[in-house]
Amino acid sequence: GDAAGGGSPLNTVPPSLLGAYSKPTLSALPSPVVASGGNVTLRCGSQQGYQHFVLIEEGEHRLPRTLDSQQLHSGWYQALFPVGPVTPSHRWTFRCYGYYSNTSQVWSHPSDPLEILASGVSRKPSLLTLQSPVVAPGETLTLQCGSNVGYDRFALYKEGERDFLQSPGQLQAGLSQVNFTVGPVRGSHGGQYRCYGAHNLSSEWSAPSDPLDILISRQFYVTISLSVQPGPKVASGENVTLLCQSWGQFHTFLLTKEGAAHPLLRLRSKHRAPKYQAEFPMGPVTSVHKGTYRCYGSHSYSPHLLSLPSDPLELMVSGPSGGSSPPPTGPCSTPGAAETLTPSQNKSDPKTASHPQDYTVENLIRMGMAGLILVVLGILLFEVQHSQRSPQDAASR
Repeated sequence: GDAAGGGSPLNTVPPSLLGAYSKPTLSALPSPVVASGGNVTLRCGSQQGYQHFVLIEEGEHRLPRTLDSQQLHSGWYQALFPVGPVTPSHRWTFRCYGYYSNTSQVWSHPSDPLEILASGVSRKPSLLTLQSPVVAPGETLTLQCGSNVGYDRFALYKEGERDFLQSPGQLQAGLSQVNFTVGPVRGSHGGQYRCYGAHNLSSEWSAPSDPLDILISRQFYVTISLSVQPGPKVASGENVTLLCQSWGQFHTFLLTKEGAAHPLLRLRSKHRAPKYQAEFPMGPVTSVHKGTYRCYGSHSYSPHLLSLPSDPLELMVSGPSGGSSPPPTGPCSTPGAAETLTPSQNKSDPKTASHPQDYTVENLIRMGMAGLILVVLGILLFEVQHSQRSPQDAASR
């Protein structure tokens, strides 16, 4: 098509005058994803000071719409175009242009195209990450969108973004799916993602998938420590608490476990001067709880950005792995109490069985020594009394 991206409304403008000025930006408020039948506002804006903006929808017989611009305090010029109701009758793709009042025949370069996604009610696809939802800067993030409905194409949308990604689906064993690769990752990739599916012959997209939160670590260089009570080696059935602490202020602490299906636990931090902390009670643990844990801090104003991770903490759980025998209780399940001997152990261990005889011999020796000391004391007392009587006897004579 022509520079307008399809249609014929610009035939009156000499092609040489098109694109004389830098392109404006076109975005959708609040989002380019709109529920079928809903409305959306398209914002065309620029810092160039254009007095007028033109919105053109791709397709046959789509007439351009022109609005005067409004200047914002920031020096930004914009026009807001209401669009809707958005129905899945066709694909909704728009471009916009800017121009000045004194040269109304000279339009700017066209904005990048903006497509509106009409979300319907057909069955939602699933969205999952092929790694941990906590991603470090520089890594590559792979998000998999799939469905057993047999969608031909999928779209991935991150909340707050101007645009969404589209890709054809691949059919494998009755499942239609696609991997969206994002990266190298930086802080701006953190956020909430959803995906949609559609059939090739339809302009209507499915209901949105459940949201997936992607978190970016190493955004705050404050050290987090992770410790465990009563210790990293525990017996099955013991109550265990993981403690996240930081000298710097964080509103929330997150606990992750390597390889877990649901690796995130999130708790609001508490100030225990001079530190901020959160206690994650794990309850009576089983072998399911063993593994490697890390802790992160985050702020309420940017919940998808995390601190440096704590050093990894490995929790080891000994004892039955969910069998019928009850977990050990009593003194033997507390650290340092392994030396505590029960009567049943005394009977079974030949070493401990000889201990009472040793104690008897020792007691006899002690009693003998005590008796000897008493005899010596008695002799000394007798001598003292005898020496006191002798001068008195001499005086009486």
